[in-house]
Amino acid sequence: MTPLGLLLISVLVYCAGAIASLLMSRCERMAVSIAGIAAAVGGIAGILASLPVMLSGQGVGFGVDGPFPFAHFIVRFDPFAAFMVFVISLLVVVCAIYSLSYVREYEGRGAWAMGFFMNTFIASMVALVVIDNAFYFLIFFEMMSLASYFLVIFDQDEEAVSAGFLYFLIAHAGSVLIMAAFFILYSLSGSLDFASFRNLHLSGPLASVVFLLAFFGFGAKAGMVPLHGWLPRAHPAAPSHISALMSGVMVKIGVFGIIKVGIDLLGATTAWWGLVVLGFGAVSAVLGVLYALAEKDIKRLLAYSSVENIGIILMGVGVGMIGIATQHPVLAALGLLAGFYHLLNHAMFKGLLFLGAGSILYRTHTKNMEKLGGLAKTMPWTAMTFLVGAMAISALPPLNGFVSEWFTYQSLFTLSHEGGMVMRLAGPIAIVMLAITGAFAAMCFVKAYGLSFSGLPRSAHAEKAREVPVAMIAAMVILAVAAVVLGIAAPVVAPVIAGIVATLTGSAAPVVAQGAIVFPASSTQAMLSTPLMALLLIAIPLLPILIGVALKGPRLNRRHGGEAWACGYAQEGQMTVASENFAQPMRVIFGPLYRLRIGLNPAPFMRSSLDCVVNTAIRVEPVWDEKIIAPFVRFIQWIGRLVQWLQHGDFRVYCLYVVAALVILLLVAV
Repeated sequence: MTPLGLLLISVLVYCAGAIASLLMSRCERMAVSIAGIAAAVGGIAGILASLPVMLSGQGVGFGVDGPFPFAHFIVRFDPFAAFMVFVISLLVVVCAIYSLSYVREYEGRGAWAMGFFMNTFIASMVALVVIDNAFYFLIFFEMMSLASYFLVIFDQDEEAVSAGFLYFLIAHAGSVLIMAAFFILYSLSGSLDFASFRNLHLSGPLASVVFLLAFFGFGAKAGMVPLHGWLPRAHPAAPSHISALMSGVMVKIGVFGIIKVGIDLLGATTAWWGLVVLGFGAVSAVLGVLYALAEKDIKRLLAYSSVENIGIILMGVGVGMIGIATQHPVLAALGLLAGFYHLLNHAMFKGLLFLGAGSILYRTHTKNMEKLGGLAKTMPWTAMTFLVGAMAISALPPLNGFVSEWFTYQSLFTLSHEGGMVMRLAGPIAIVMLAITGAFAAMCFVKAYGLSFSGLPRSAHAEKAREVPVAMIAAMVILAVAAVVLGIAAPVVAPVIAGIVATLTGSAAPVVAQGAIVFPASSTQAMLSTPLMALLLIAIPLLPILIGVALKGPRLNRRHGGEAWACGYAQEGQMTVASENFAQPMRVIFGPLYRLRIGLNPAPFMRSSLDCVVNTAIRVEPVWDEKIIAPFVRFIQWIGRLVQWLQHGDFRVYCLYVVAALVILLLVAV
């Protein structure tokens, strides 16, 4: 079957799953199973559709006329779109498997509706990345936003509703900016087809206006600083498998939009566009991980970490845009390769971490890390897979996060010795900010894993916790294996992504791998062998064990056991390092940046603006009623009274009216 046929099957299966879940509202257990199975089957079809396009580098398309002259339904399934479909579909399959057990917690609370909105949400994302017309793009973008909004507020408690409202406001503020950018392009091209946008030759200032509108519009969806305020509120409020989808793939739609407009439609003709993307990415990376470090809610911590990783992706995209604008094809390819690789990697390890957090919540019914601890003994599979995700997001070799951040470093090193003075200065600054981000990320996830899984239980729920069902374990294991494979198999994965990048930049794909080695287009700059690194990391710890076994002497007959020494006091769970204490030095050192979090949050401004609009409407409404509506009503009432006076009900009077009317008509005629 052709890639387009498989893609159509994928979207239709999602839609069928949504409708079936809706129809099964009276049998929620069946609705949960149907929604999960449909999402898994649709995801598998999406993977099968995208792989041939990605590997061949040849896109396919389809187009028909729509109901309106401007609404041509055009599908452009190029390698970039196929890459996005692959990332979405891969995470969808895993989250669908996870949902088969996890969503049973919501039975009796409208689990059928969750299945409907989840499949609608996924279908709209897949359709959005392959559509090549602005009209349908905005429709699918709105469908995605609305479906995810209803998933955020699903619990219907005060926090969920408040988080959903903030998400709704920021998402639609971004939509307005995107519409404005598309309207400018439409007014100049006379068409809403993206193909007509690509053929435009805009002047520098006008192209920059379009880019900035799209950048901030899609940046709101991506959750970059300072438009990130919705993200640490919405992700914790949503069900955990939905949080994994929102953080793993939905925020990447924002990155997709920035690349789509900045590179695909406008051609990245101006270097400072890339500097803007790079700058916002670097700031988002540092502030995101810094704010994550101070959180004690595990899902809020992961949400802020998404801000950090979106920043890292944008750093790579920014370098790529600079390379395109300055005619440096190697720099362009390296930057986009780093950004795309991290986009894929983040979907895997962040999806894994959110599913791990969901498993903790499933058994302990709390997201507060202060009330966890000791879960490694009672939930070993969750602990092991969460540890893999924590190591991957901390960029520890040879896992996938390390490889994509290594490519990001190499792109920044290349930027540092190519281009003008501004670029040579921007490169080292970004390198330092990325290094700070990496150090804080490791600290952040040492805290997250240590407080959740190590030490003694600090609550009755943590003490009584047990491992989650098999479907949830299987989903986490799949993502943990993916995090390992995408790291060790970098010599295979990197060339494929480089080929996808080449279709965007319009230049030949650089050679980035040879045998078991990857390098940044030039082996003289740096080389990395993740398979060899993996073997060494396995062998080095085994060496002292083997030496100890070979040279072991007689052992002590008795070994001491029991609790750790606590300065003469009885060991208690409360003696474990607390979340607040762990981050206290950072709060002191970076106090101004933590205070900046309040200033960067757009929620107070948006709420005050909404209150101002409401208050203005309250004041204007009486004026409208008194000055316009009331006089008009009084006039109508006067007409009514006049008509009542004329209508006496006497037949003779009505005959007189007819005679009078005839006389008047005769006079007019004469």
